[in-house]
Amino acid sequence: MSNYNLDDRSAVVEPSKPRLLEILGPGLVTGASDDDPSGIATYSQAGAQFGYLASWTLIFTYPLMAAVQMISARIGRTTGRGLAGSMARCYPRWVGVSITVPLLLANVINLGADLGAMGDAAHLLLNGNSLIYVAAFGVICVLLQVLLKYKRYVAVLKWLSLALLSYIATLFVVHVDWSNFTRGLLLPTFKGDANYWSMIVAIFGTTISPYLFFWQASEEAEDLKEKPRQEPLVEHPQEAKRANMRITLDTLIGMAASNIVALAIITTTAATLNSAGATNIESSVDAAKAIEPLAGSFAKIIFATGIIGTGLLAVPVLAGSAAYAVGEAARWKVGLSREPSEAKAFYVTVGLATAVGMLLNFTPIPPMKALFWSAVLNGMVAVPVMVILMLIATNRKVMKQFIIGTWLKVFGWLSCVAMFVAVIGMGVTTLL
Repeated sequence: MSNYNLDDRSAVVEPSKPRLLEILGPGLVTGASDDDPSGIATYSQAGAQFGYLASWTLIFTYPLMAAVQMISARIGRTTGRGLAGSMARCYPRWVGVSITVPLLLANVINLGADLGAMGDAAHLLLNGNSLIYVAAFGVICVLLQVLLKYKRYVAVLKWLSLALLSYIATLFVVHVDWSNFTRGLLLPTFKGDANYWSMIVAIFGTTISPYLFFWQASEEAEDLKEKPRQEPLVEHPQEAKRANMRITLDTLIGMAASNIVALAIITTTAATLNSAGATNIESSVDAAKAIEPLAGSFAKIIFATGIIGTGLLAVPVLAGSAAYAVGEAARWKVGLSREPSEAKAFYVTVGLATAVGMLLNFTPIPPMKALFWSAVLNGMVAVPVMVILMLIATNRKVMKQFIIGTWLKVFGWLSCVAMFVAVIGMGVTTLL
């Protein structure tokens, strides 16, 4: 830690705070937002239907997820632009449009499902009308982004990441079969069951999502605006060693937190719901309801509170990543560090994405069907985005001397292959 000096401090952390908190930023927030209510639903379904058998996927996805996010962050820190901004400078306009449009649609659907889960969780805890809660949470998420100063907003996101601890806490109130847990974690299981493989594909799609690439790259670029003594690495290469060390540590910890929490959710639902034969779980709130008679009201409260906390973190990230992608592709002024009057189109996109997602909850569209199509769109866009990500990260015209090294290349391309296989698997299992 001694390599970090006062110039490297995060804009959102005071000097008196611990060094680790200074380093953690875009990686931590990105990892935490991956465990959104929709992700919680996927992991809950995995534990309820297949017990501990799918746990191994989270060890397998960790290095792949960490590599892709690290590459995204390095592009942002090296160029001073988000991923869509770099794409716009390297490829024809139609490439950016063909990627940002499905990304926007998928984010809006995912965002709407998250708001719906948050409203249902609030109803579960407080009673009242869940749609009123949906509207309230949507307004809160927009106001957080529009009214708070950037450094204060990022501080709020960091604190909201603590909501993930609620799922670790549930492990202390359920009875886990540690022998089966260890076997499921360390020994990959391959079953000739289409439903099982559909779940494996869903876990991959939930864990490695395109909106996370855009968000972390944009936040690295955004942080430079808040640190006047730091510039993109292509302009100030002397900062590279410290910057890349920080990105590596931040991303490894953030993605580890994401996968550990996902594992905790699978383990909790495996120990309670699967053991009791309650395998028909369609949402995160269904899981919270089903856990209560098996593990007590305390477990239900922790589970439901976590849905709200992670939703308050994930909804702004989903809306923000969509606005960054659209705005950078269109070459607007973008950034949460800008005043709304400076970046009107960017903030309008944030507000519209949230509003449309919120309104989806007032339509007869089934939330799980909407989420399914969101997963399909994410899968379709993930592979080309990841390929472009790798091409940019290895392009000397863009990255100069900071093209990624061998290990990141290996794990980055492995991630592309794994995601391609997952998308093919999704298509096959859908047909079956």
